[in-house]
Amino acid sequence: MAVEKLSEAAIQGALAELAGWTVVEGKLHRECTFRDFVAAFGFLTQVAIASEKMDHHAEIYNVYNRVRLDLTTHDAGGISQRDLDLAQKINTLLA
Repeated sequence: MAVEKLSEAAIQGALAELAGWTVVEGKLHRECTFRDFVAAFGFLTQVAIASEKMDHHAEIYNVYNRVRLDLTTHDAGGISQRDLDLAQKINTLLA
């Protein structure tokens, strides 16, 4: 089943419900800072498990206590509902 790229209007509407997320270079983007490397890595482990269960994987960058996440659906050529769903799941992990 093909995944479709969302319209700009749909993405902007969804961003109103996704605290902390923006669009940077055509990808959903969020940066987080944790108390230390162990806390950041613990969060990354949770994201990895959630991503694997959803069969949709984030682009993740980590330097010490900082984590950068970028979400896009390569098959759709941009942001899809799958990215929004993963962003929402990531937000629940941060709550």
